[in-house]
Amino acid sequence: MPSGQQARAQSAAIRPGRAGPAAGTPPSDPLERVRALFGGRRLSPAQRRIAQYVCDHLTEAAFLSITDLAERVGVSQPSVTRFATSLGYSGYPALREALQPIALSAVAGAADAAREEPLRNEVQAAIDAEIENLENLRRVVADPGRILTVGRELAASVPLTVLGLRISASLAEYFGYAARRIHPDVRLVTRGGSVAYDALLQSREAGGDWALAFAMPRHAKETLSALRAARRTGMRVALVTDVALGPLAEEADVVLTAGTGARLVFDSYAAPGLLAASLLQAMADASPERTQRRLEGYEQAADQHDFFLED
Repeated sequence: MPSGQQARAQSAAIRPGRAGPAAGTPPSDPLERVRALFGGRRLSPAQRRIAQYVCDHLTEAAFLSITDLAERVGVSQPSVTRFATSLGYSGYPALREALQPIALSAVAGAADAAREEPLRNEVQAAIDAEIENLENLRRVVADPGRILTVGRELAASVPLTVLGLRISASLAEYFGYAARRIHPDVRLVTRGGSVAYDALLQSREAGGDWALAFAMPRHAKETLSALRAARRTGMRVALVTDVALGPLAEEADVVLTAGTGARLVFDSYAAPGLLAASLLQAMADASPERTQRRLEGYEQAADQHDFFLED
């Protein structure tokens, strides 16, 4: 079971900060009690679908057989079993037994019609969770020293390798696209295996000192392999991820964390995206003359080739 600090860092699915069946004093609201059962765990997309269905149809779902629940959600029966065991229960019957008294309390309080609108605030809840992630990031960067230091190091590394595999490729591509406007040689790596190792070797041989890696859940084994490959070449690694501990962090020289939003079926990345933008700002500030020269040159090229629509 993750610690409270790890659970907050992970922005755990459904409801951060509460951990499975061993949670403390439960809240009084039935829906919050269910979310407390599911909280503190990193759920797969299929498991989040099950959790969301239970939250949205609590008074019905708590009395369904495993066959009926799997059919309603559109997953296999083994997926339901794995979902229950991932929460710390012996199986689905044990989870259902825990859900039923909560469902009965919801029936008793059904006069509150708002609880019968299961989708009304789900996106709002996801936004609230992201606001919490941003607040946590705001506290972390109250002293911007680490961001500024990493930004200087990345700006000075020519070439600069930016790595992001699987779901993290989108963050790496955003960073790489913007970094090319202010840095003379940015090399983006979004494929793992020997392709990543080859790119890292070439970057190191060309004089690159640093690789910036993005690693968001679910953390891929090939990302760990790529970080180790970067270290073997002699490069230093700055890692942007959601947790400060673990095998990925052990392979990095610098770890910068930002929680991911995990209230919906797929993660959202408001805080990691802002952290990436902050690193870009630090890079720009680290070499102001180069930044100005390159940005002005890009604007001239954009005007010459008519890249953009007129505002």
